[in-house]
Amino acid sequence: MSASGSAPYTPQELMVAAAAREIRDGELVFVGMRLPILAYGVARNTHAPRARALYELGLMRDRAPEAFLATMGDPPNVVAALWATRMSNVMALMAQGQVDLGFIGGAEVDRFGNLNTSYIGDPARPRVKLPGSGGGADIAILSRRWITLMAHEPRRLVERVSYVTSPGHGDGTPGWRRRNGLPGGGPVAIVTTMAVLRFPPEGGEAYLDSVHPGHSVEEVRARTGWDLKVPDRVRSTPAPTAEELGWIRRLDPEGHWTRSP
Repeated sequence: MSASGSAPYTPQELMVAAAAREIRDGELVFVGMRLPILAYGVARNTHAPRARALYELGLMRDRAPEAFLATMGDPPNVVAALWATRMSNVMALMAQGQVDLGFIGGAEVDRFGNLNTSYIGDPARPRVKLPGSGGGADIAILSRRWITLMAHEPRRLVERVSYVTSPGHGDGTPGWRRRNGLPGGGPVAIVTTMAVLRFPPEGGEAYLDSVHPGHSVEEVRARTGWDLKVPDRVRSTPAPTAEELGWIRRLDPEGHWTRSP
């Protein structure tokens, strides 16, 4: 994939760029593995120089690491960290409401942003057993807002998740999170390999916000497991800039996380 006048890029690189743009300057971001690690690095080195990152294992950083990370516990992530502490201390910051934005991955997400990382199918005899919550439910409940990144496939974007591991906007009715005692604001976007889906400010059902270059609204709707809402105007997702691509490839020089399958 490429944009006019720009270097070719992969769908994963576009996802990283789109996710990075969701990070605002000065925010405290709970960073997950894979693409979110790169998204923080891109944001920190472009439009959000005062953004700080929290890592679940117990690290806080105010800059991207100087070398590639295969795991968040790799030595380059520890070097020059602002804080190297316990997981409980990092999670306590989130419980205090200090995390502005969290990233969560998953196997399934539904139209209301509920996320499944537990199992697929009948709970008595699941077809697939998944890793479980980890810190995902904490991020979903406590962070001020959060974003999901995943491949755009009907088996992943489903009408209803098999199990709600990390609650989004519940049944989609206004005020669902507040009525159920969830202090965080819930999911604001789903960034996929084909599009960006977004939620209304008050919560509820996802709608199509932008379509990535090379794809169409019809294609996105066909590969979504529910009748996706489409507004009158759907924009094209901006391609990664040369600066964004430069930082993505500096942080992931071998394309470990961003190379297309």
